Amino acid sequence: MKQAFFLLLFLCLPLLPLQAENNPYRSDVLWVTVPDHADWLYRTGEKATVEVQLLKYGMPQDGVTVHYEMGGDMMPADAQGSVQLKHGKAVINVGTMKQPGFRDCRMWATVDGKTYRHHIKVGFSPEEIRPYTTKPADFEEFWEKNKAELAKVPLKYTKVRAEQYCTDRIDCYLVKLQVSARGQSVYGYLFYPKQAAQGACPVVLCPPGAGIKTIKDPLRHKYYAEEGCIRFEIEIHGLNPEMSAETFREISDAFNGRENGYLMNGLDNRDHYYMKRVYLACIRSIDLLTSLPEWDGKNVIVQGGSQGGALALVTAGLDKRVTACVANHPALSDMAGYKAGRAGGYPHFFRTEGMDTPDKLRTMAYYDVVNFARRIQVPVRMTWGYNDDVCPPTTSYAVYNVLSCPKEALITPVNEHWTSDDTERSHWEWIKKQLK
Repeated sequence: MKQAFFLLLFLCLPLLPLQAENNPYRSDVLWVTVPDHADWLYRTGEKATVEVQLLKYGMPQDGVTVHYEMGGDMMPADAQGSVQLKHGKAVINVGTMKQPGFRDCRMWATVDGKTYRHHIKVGFSPEEIRPYTTKPADFEEFWEKNKAELAKVPLKYTKVRAEQYCTDRIDCYLVKLQVSARGQSVYGYLFYPKQAAQGACPVVLCPPGAGIKTIKDPLRHKYYAEEGCIRFEIEIHGLNPEMSAETFREISDAFNGRENGYLMNGLDNRDHYYMKRVYLACIRSIDLLTSLPEWDGKNVIVQGGSQGGALALVTAGLDKRVTACVANHPALSDMAGYKAGRAGGYPHFFRTEGMDTPDKLRTMAYYDVVNFARRIQVPVRMTWGYNDDVCPPTTSYAVYNVLSCPKEALITPVNEHWTSDDTERSHWEWIKKQLK
């Protein structure tokens, strides 16, 4: 019996690191930062403190000096100092804010000759944040005109079975979809439930995060199709996702640098801006999904994160066929917020010299998520974290606070620019409750 037990233990040992990790970053040093308000939120004028611990190999470090600086969300430091850990702990006074927003405490400490960094953001009356960005007078006219032009373009696409992503429960096809009269296209993976019946399936559009890259791990959301949905995961540049990673890197290096990134391409002119075709490609993707005989004729959902979260909200604001929307930490949100002396949305145009011009600011307003969010009438679920320096919390609140539709927020303060598998699964559970 003992021999059998030890044999079983020996066989299980290789699996233990995958199942028993309690420090996902595999770092010897762990920061623990705890604000004195459990939800990390304060009223304007209220003072905040953060208790700091630094552990190495799980043991509290004593006598270590923690240096810090503080400033507004994505803003330069306006205060600095240091504290010494006593019995493994110290308290930092974060201060307060007079205006709604977030304050970021950025810390660093040296342990055994190596410097470790961490940060934590706390909010002050963030429900009162309002966007700096205003809606142009002819915003509606501009987008209705472009949608009408798109409607004149016949729906054309090719569809080839993608065996590598088919399972015993789902079928997958690689689609090339024409999105303009010039013949420009996007690619996407279209997932069906196995043997989907005519008129039986809700449809879900999933636009991508930022970058020039392949469609990441297409099967990560396979449970949508396994549970009865048709899901369309797209890219936005007209690049076949089955190209090699090396080819994508070469294209990105050539055409997506700081000085010539696609999110800056044509920003001087609203009619020539790169993202116009991308926004309309999302509309054309809805055209495709609602043309499928397996669509249930009722439910059209958009869901994505970062740039994909922005595109989900944009599509929900532009297309009346959308019935529900899920967005993680949306990019392209209140992009001109820096003009108000606070964080603006990704891609943080104002970090690049020469971007703060009247023409560019004018174009931004036609493409800013907050102006599409004002139009949304269907249920929206958003999620974001406070420690995010890519799509900062200030900008997620700027979007959420202008939504006048039924809305729900899953706020995960500790998150930086990521969501957990559990959060992603909870989106699907929320979507199922919205189905008609």
